[in-house]
Amino acid sequence: MNYQETLDYLFNALPMFQRVGASAYKADLTNTIALCTHLGNPQEQFKSIHVAGTNGKGSTSHSLASIFQAAGYKTGLYTSPHLKAFTERIRVNGEEINKDDVVEFVATHKDFLDQLKPSFFEMTVGLAFWYFAKEEVDIAIIEVGMGGRLDSTNVISPELCVITNIGFDHTQFLGDTLPLIAGEKAGIIKASVPVIVSHTQKEIQAVFLQKATEMQASLVFADQQWEVTRIQNSDASQLARFQVKGRADAFELEFGLRGDYQRYNLPGILEAVEQLRKQGWKLSKEALHLGLARVSEQTGLKGRWQILQTQPLTIADTGHNEAGIIEVVNQLKKYPFSQLWMVIGMVNDKDISKVLDLLPKDATYIFCQASIPRAMDADILASKALEKGLMGQVIPKVTDAIEFARKNAGADDLIFIGGSTFVVAEIEDL
Repeated sequence: MNYQETLDYLFNALPMFQRVGASAYKADLTNTIALCTHLGNPQEQFKSIHVAGTNGKGSTSHSLASIFQAAGYKTGLYTSPHLKAFTERIRVNGEEINKDDVVEFVATHKDFLDQLKPSFFEMTVGLAFWYFAKEEVDIAIIEVGMGGRLDSTNVISPELCVITNIGFDHTQFLGDTLPLIAGEKAGIIKASVPVIVSHTQKEIQAVFLQKATEMQASLVFADQQWEVTRIQNSDASQLARFQVKGRADAFELEFGLRGDYQRYNLPGILEAVEQLRKQGWKLSKEALHLGLARVSEQTGLKGRWQILQTQPLTIADTGHNEAGIIEVVNQLKKYPFSQLWMVIGMVNDKDISKVLDLLPKDATYIFCQASIPRAMDADILASKALEKGLMGQVIPKVTDAIEFARKNAGADDLIFIGGSTFVVAEIEDL
């Protein structure tokens, strides 16, 4: 098979949760363990860091990878979902996996895969571990796909576990209360492996303490060690600046990710660097600052409060659950504009009523739908939004919706594009 045929095999022969939803979800590590055993347990051939959470795990994973790269380490990075191309999921020093390697992996192991019938995600995890071992990375940052306890990535023995902010997402799989969701995320905590929780949330603090005690793992709530404050700057194109107060000193840093919500992620990132230094990793102050300032350039991260143009100011963000949308709406309020345009699409397998309640009533909405089976029909979205007092029109195709907003918005207006990772993925100039 050539590369396109290989991709078709990955996407079609095996279910992909991001595209089809619940029918592709497997809450079981059996296939992953079987695949890794078949591959010779490549996950045991490199050092790793495991990152879980509801919001912030992608930003945290990319930031840690960028810091390791800046320090001169050969760094693997596994994340999901991809925005533009499948190869974005698996990187070494920011470079996406070679298409020939994807073809080689499937061709070499196709008989076993046909027999095992792993899910799309299970096979992608196996591919990532195989590739990182083949490339002999010094360390790999591994982002959990969903949950933690039963996620396919949860077969590694990491140097460190990081758990970011916990919120309501994928409740049909992970539970409908924060303690239940936190319990699934806490499933990545390993015996005697240090764990960092980026953001203290009182209602779930005990969940992490109990699991860490059970696993005899040291636990640090990072925001109790690091005080991080956003310093507002007027130029929308500048790096975000943060004031940091740590155990011993205070300093400013520039962050290539501009979202205000990064204040929840930075304590976990800073504490991870501190603990990794104690383990012997050479992560200098220069590497920390350079890695954070150049995270997007070094790792290819997109769609996190990304400014696409300045007249009219156009911003894209992948925030899509309650916690993410609260942050989006609060940050939008800090910008001066004549009119706010919201190009919004969502998925059809989540209760969106609470998210719609959070969106500003005085914006002009353009309802669209990403070209995946999970996308909510734009007419249905518009109807549900109208019940919440959100007014606008339906332009189903994402690119057409964006083009309409750009043509009709004034130079002093603000266009926001989001509501779903998959809407952001279809922005042509991302």
